[in-house]
Amino acid sequence: MSDRHQLTDSDSRAQGSDVEPGGPVEEKAPPRRRGRRIALIVLLVVVLLGGGTAVAGGLYYRSVDKSIERVDAFEGVPEESRPQVEAKGAMNIMILGSDSRDPESTGGSRSDTIILAHLPKDRSSAQLISIPRDTWTAVPKSKEGRGGRDAKINAAYAWGGVPLMVQTVEKFSGVRVDNVAMVDFAGFKEIIDALGGVEIDVEKGFTTKYSLIGTRTFEKGRQTMDGAAALDYARERHAFPDGDFARIRHQQQVIKAILDKAASGGVMTSPAKLNSFVRATSDSVAVDKSLSLVDLAMEMRGLRGGNLTFFTCPVKGTGRVGSESVVFPDPARSKTLFDAVRRDSVPEILAISGK
Repeated sequence: MSDRHQLTDSDSRAQGSDVEPGGPVEEKAPPRRRGRRIALIVLLVVVLLGGGTAVAGGLYYRSVDKSIERVDAFEGVPEESRPQVEAKGAMNIMILGSDSRDPESTGGSRSDTIILAHLPKDRSSAQLISIPRDTWTAVPKSKEGRGGRDAKINAAYAWGGVPLMVQTVEKFSGVRVDNVAMVDFAGFKEIIDALGGVEIDVEKGFTTKYSLIGTRTFEKGRQTMDGAAALDYARERHAFPDGDFARIRHQQQVIKAILDKAASGGVMTSPAKLNSFVRATSDSVAVDKSLSLVDLAMEMRGLRGGNLTFFTCPVKGTGRVGSESVVFPDPARSKTLFDAVRRDSVPEILAISGK
């Protein structure tokens, strides 16, 4: 990932909220570390999986594997506190995202995304569960002694980087995180342009005031968007009464549209298109040290948008804790959902999500 996409720990303290995540933080943030840039999506882990030949695709996957940034996502995570594996062969990937070029950002703030992606043992599908960034939950104490109290879930990154995010998501969900993927959402502009645009069905017409071009109006209905338009569409929250929940839905739409376009647009069978696509993604992506994109790509090369299910972690609603605006999770429904994830019961996961 290039230097322009770096996210420091002080940046992450203000991520995506009107106030600092987790409330006032008296402790000093951990020092800036090379490569600790948090970003968005399973794109490289999912979009690059679709449909090319094993030989030609393998060459590109190995090229990406060598060039992609690696992070130590599990450093200092105590094994004794981690959930046990209940379904051998299934995989759960924590996807962390930010938007380093969001025009709405001020003072170094970033809008962030947390997704738990479940890949079943048979690798025939994927279920992506978005966890709202303002979810109020227990954040474990980091090895530096920060945290150890209830806060917004994205406060974990400010207090302990990726390892504390792993601990916090595992504690919240009870699901063991096998791998971590980080992508800068701003990089989606180049990714989408490399694909020649994507098809998006706009649920409701609106105008955003936070566009890179000043303002942009979206008409209701299906339309082709270039990278800049799709990024503006996925960023907007102020035009909708449900704010961040609308933004989550739109981010999910864009991810699915990219996957569909990559699979159907001949990207995987055209060396020139694939090379352009890989160049557009590699600077925006980082993964943990143990994730093999080659192995995963070969396992999931038949995945398409129709096999990809997106939904949001069950919540009771929004409210306030002191001066903070937060999202309250629904403990009973969330437990049922994550129990199904742990057991790799895809039919139950889809039934719970209403899909």
